[in-house]
Amino acid sequence: MQKKPLILVTNDDGITAPGIRTLLEVMNEIGDVVVLAPDSPQSGMGHAITLDSTIYCENISTDDVPQNEFRCSGTPADCVKMAVSEIMDRKPDLCVSGINHGNNSSINVIYSGTMSAAIEAGIEGIPAIGFSLLDFSWNADFKPLKPIVKKIAQEVLKNGLPDGVVLNVNFPKVKKFEGIKICRQARANWVEEFDKRINPQGKEYYWLTGKFVNLDHGEDTDVWALENGFVSVVPVHFDLTAHHTIAELNQWDLK
Repeated sequence: MQKKPLILVTNDDGITAPGIRTLLEVMNEIGDVVVLAPDSPQSGMGHAITLDSTIYCENISTDDVPQNEFRCSGTPADCVKMAVSEIMDRKPDLCVSGINHGNNSSINVIYSGTMSAAIEAGIEGIPAIGFSLLDFSWNADFKPLKPIVKKIAQEVLKNGLPDGVVLNVNFPKVKKFEGIKICRQARANWVEEFDKRINPQGKEYYWLTGKFVNLDHGEDTDVWALENGFVSVVPVHFDLTAHHTIAELNQWDLK
């Protein structure tokens, strides 16, 4: 009998989030599942890791779920490190992160805890996918995503991914998907402002606000795909070297 793939599931919205519960349903149809996720929301944590305080990890598995569950006090990247180093008896065949409540396309990938967990798995040599739905509601409908999530996960298990590459998958908030589109990351940024306020004790404090600005009008980007009803799939690599600039810099007088 062929051995089932071992799948690590994590996220940044916390272990009780509806998105990760949907992801668990799908992954249990594919393989043997271990979930290790934050015990509270960790959105926007990026690739932060815990260095100056302790990390707690607790097994919370119950008899009515097929997967082995752990909740962790650390960040999404911490969760992957903990799973690989301390919890799992072998390296997983796949790591999936999400399903995130919100948009992780374009520049958002830099700030995303969801994608940082997937990238951390990639650093460990594990094929990995981050899934997100462009709906911030806790009550978002994840059911229509399940067949596509399953298909993409199965394709990664079958074909593998290039060394150093993970997938960033985003779903538009639409009634019917137009299809799946392989894309590049759109060039965009956030124009940010700080909303300055005064608390009852007279002390100043700030709320970060901002507006997403798409600077890229190409029809091969993740933003275009999502705006037109397609599921976007972007291959992401964590080698941040600007290789095309090395030759130019070698012409500088740095001796």
